[in-house]
Amino acid sequence: MTAASASKGYLPFEEPILELDQKIRELEELSSVNKMDFSEELRSFREKRGQVIRDIYGKLSSWERVQIARHERRPQVRDYLETLFEEFLELSGDRMFADDLAIVSGLARLGDEKVVVIGQHKGRNVRERHVTNAGSPHPEGYRKALHKMRLAERFGLPVVAMIDTKGAFPGTGAEERGQAIAIAENLREMSLLRVPVVAVVIGEGGSGGALGIGVADRLLMMEYAYYSVISPEGCAAILWKSAAKASQAASALKLTAEDLRGMGVVDEIVPEPLGGAHQDPKAAAELLRSALLRNLKQLKAAGVDELLGERYAKLRSIGAWMENGELVRSGPGVSGSETARGGAEA
Repeated sequence: MTAASASKGYLPFEEPILELDQKIRELEELSSVNKMDFSEELRSFREKRGQVIRDIYGKLSSWERVQIARHERRPQVRDYLETLFEEFLELSGDRMFADDLAIVSGLARLGDEKVVVIGQHKGRNVRERHVTNAGSPHPEGYRKALHKMRLAERFGLPVVAMIDTKGAFPGTGAEERGQAIAIAENLREMSLLRVPVVAVVIGEGGSGGALGIGVADRLLMMEYAYYSVISPEGCAAILWKSAAKASQAASALKLTAEDLRGMGVVDEIVPEPLGGAHQDPKAAAELLRSALLRNLKQLKAAGVDELLGERYAKLRSIGAWMENGELVRSGPGVSGSETARGGAEA
C-alpha cells in the first residue's frame, strides 16, 4: 500500500476495500456530473464491498486486530461522550498537582442511569496528542480518576471506565511524582469501591496504564480492541531484540477479545459494526450503550456486600499457569487447584 492510500485511513490489509471504495466514488461522481443512472452498478459494488470486508475481518491475525485498535478514525473517549452519554459535565484536576488531559472524567447520564465516567483520551491531531501524551496518563491523571471514583462512591453513582492507552507515561517526571504508587493505589481502591464499576476496553489496553482504571465488577471489551501486559512492539524488543517481530509477539501475547474471554479475563465482548467501529461510530456507540446499560442494571440489583464479594472472587480467580502439562487455576470456590488438559496456554 502506498503512503497516500494509508493516509486516507486504510490499513495495509484493507487494500481490496480501498480499491472498491475508489470505484464507488468514481461512479458516484460520474452519476452526479453526467446525470447518468449507475444505481445498479453501485449496488453491485457495495454488495461486493460488504462481502470483501466480511472475508477480511473474518480471518484477522492478532497483529491486524492491534492495528484496528489503533486506527486513526476509531472512536475515542470524547467521541463516545458525545454519542453515548448525555448531560456530560467534565470534572478536572487531581487536587494535588495538575489536570492531566490524558484522563477525561465527569458526571453524565447513560440512558436513565446517572454515572461517573472516566476515560483515557489520545487526541485526534498533533496538538491534542501532545497535551494528552497520546493517551498515556501521568500520576496526576490516575489520582484525578481516583478522586472522581471516590466522588461516585460518596453519591452512590456507578462508575463507567473507558480504557484506551498504550500504557502509563514513562517519563522521569512521572516517576518522580509517583507513577507506580498512583496506579497501585487505584488498583486497591477500585477493588473496594462500594458502587458498581463497569470498565470497557474501547481501543488499546496496555499494561498497568490500562489497569489503573480497569479494576471492575464487569470488564467488557470491544470486538477489535486489545488488552495486554505489554505492547507487541515492547514484547518483541524484549524477547527478540527487534520491534519488527511485533506481529509474532501479538500472537504469543493472546491479547484479542476472544483470547481473553476464553481465559475468563474479559466478561463480555461488545460486537462492532461491519469493518470495525471506525466504519460506523454511531452504530458502535449504540452497541456499546446496550452492553453498558445491561451490565449496570444487573450490578445495581446486587447489594453492596454481594457486589464486593463477587468482585473479590472475580479478581482472585484470574490467572493460570502450566504445571506438568496441565492448566492450573486457583482462587475462591476452587478446591486446591482446578486443572484442565488441552491446548490452552497460561
